Amino acid sequence: MKAKVFDITGKEIGERELPSYIFNLKPNLHLLWLVTRYYLSRKRAGTANTKTRGEVSGGGRKPWPQKHTGWARHGSIRSPIWRKGGVVFGPKPRDFSISLPYKVKLKALYIALSDRARDERVKVLTGVKDLTLKTKEGEKVINSLGLTDKKVILLFADSERKSFLAFKNIEKVECKRAKDVNAYDVLNSKYIIFSDEGLNEFLEVRGGLKSEKSL
Repeated sequence: MKAKVFDITGKEIGERELPSYIFNLKPNLHLLWLVTRYYLSRKRAGTANTKTRGEVSGGGRKPWPQKHTGWARHGSIRSPIWRKGGVVFGPKPRDFSISLPYKVKLKALYIALSDRARDERVKVLTGVKDLTLKTKEGEKVINSLGLTDKKVILLFADSERKSFLAFKNIEKVECKRAKDVNAYDVLNSKYIIFSDEGLNEFLEVRGGLKSEKSL
């Protein structure tokens, strides 16, 4: 599996070999579903809260006598059937997150990258450090690569963090450190662009699962 290498003017200057144990794996839809559920569940705040009849203020006194009024019996004006009463079975703060083993998440990342690589949607960008911190320069790079209005994730090395600020305010473009990318980031993007150094850093930090048998 190979990825085309471009400079910041959008000119193709060569190809780079991609490790097959990361970028050439068979699809596994169930695994991708698991990690998608995992990452989306961790985005949920879980802060929705309603008050029960024991938490609503007021209602300490019995509204009227139990008998001889001709009205239905009631013990509190904060009963759930009353206006301004408590809520029955309403949401309470909770943690929606689930857990997955690290190797499962890493394998899913490899499978997601393999899917993009098969469609030639993984690209390598060189000369990133020559960019100034201006959005219009970042837009020129995206346009020259033919990715205008496409969902793109740019993956860079720690040493290039400042250079990638040029892409920060571009619509549909996300910037992230290569070593922090996950399967959901890849699945949520149409094109994956590694900087040359970012790809090296990714392979060094996240390239540890070298065999399918290790999962």
